[in-house]
Amino acid sequence: MLFGKRTRDAATNGLLWSSNGSPLHLSIPTTEYLSESPIHFGQINPNLTSNLLTTSHQGSAVPSFPPGFPPGFPPPTSPSAPLPFNMSHGTTTLAFLFQGGVIAAADTRSSCNGLVACPASQKILPVHSHLVGTTSGTSADCALWKRILSRELRLYQLRHGRRLSTAGAAKLLAHMLHPFKGTELCVAATLCGWDGGEVVTHSSGGRGLEQKASRTTIANNTETPAELPDTSQLLSQAVNVQQCSAGAPKGPSGPSLYYVCSDGTRLQGELFSVGSGSPYAYSVLDGGVRWGLTVEEATSLAREAVYRATHRDAYSGNCVDVYHITSKGWTRRDREELREEYYREKEKERIKVKERKERLECENRQSSSGKQ
Repeated sequence: MLFGKRTRDAATNGLLWSSNGSPLHLSIPTTEYLSESPIHFGQINPNLTSNLLTTSHQGSAVPSFPPGFPPGFPPPTSPSAPLPFNMSHGTTTLAFLFQGGVIAAADTRSSCNGLVACPASQKILPVHSHLVGTTSGTSADCALWKRILSRELRLYQLRHGRRLSTAGAAKLLAHMLHPFKGTELCVAATLCGWDGGEVVTHSSGGRGLEQKASRTTIANNTETPAELPDTSQLLSQAVNVQQCSAGAPKGPSGPSLYYVCSDGTRLQGELFSVGSGSPYAYSVLDGGVRWGLTVEEATSLAREAVYRATHRDAYSGNCVDVYHITSKGWTRRDREELREEYYREKEKERIKVKERKERLECENRQSSSGKQ
């Protein structure tokens, strides 16, 4: 087989002969003779000229080259290729407050229409030691904005010597996402954090007071030694005042929960569930969430809600991740396969059906013996 270019007439007639006309010499069609513009797929032949592209694609959506543009390069702007099918997404994420902190749970299936793109994705992303975020939407967008938020919160902590509150982090994320309202950006995050509990100290305060005390001593050096102020006593009093004013925890302390969407929406609440499986998760959470739950009860309730949602929602499934946020930071429970929960549920149903049949048989025997 010889590799060569076919003529325009041959390509129009659907023939694969080479330019010499021999039926024994076949040629492979090149990209400039595709039925659709090669610009859509990034296939540009360096031998093409601007005149060829302009004349061969008249009436199409491909823009023409400006005058004097070097041949062989793509145009400055080109239309994006349409998606082959609608990218339908789905997930199940939830978070709620209770007396032991915040519980966040999510499934691990990343779906793309009818395709399971990743069965073990991470939908709960830690932001810092006392803050995590459940993500719903486009996976790439959620991961990108999580990294941006983590960077900004770390810079704030380095500048001010303390962590930004969950309310501040939610407000910052909402303001960063609001300019993208109306675009294809899709991010729906639930920020679960614990505020307060950290001591804010200012190392420069003691040094400044020490310098002030030394200046006072030098200014009064004409006095007798008995009249000189006690520098150590002055410093101890200043340190005590500094600890009372700046060493106490700043702001309210306790669990906090906020929902932030890519259109700039910011909501505070005690229970949130986001995703295509959220209606099924709400059916379990609305009847079980209360403030007095223990850690074991809250964890079991979150698992149950995610399991029920994955059982009914095709876009959610595989495993479940559970995070617990307290004053000491966040802890992650071992990932659990929901398939095992499904089998256990089926086994319980089978045992119940068997017990019901045995009870009916026993009642039928008793009734038959009583009639005899």
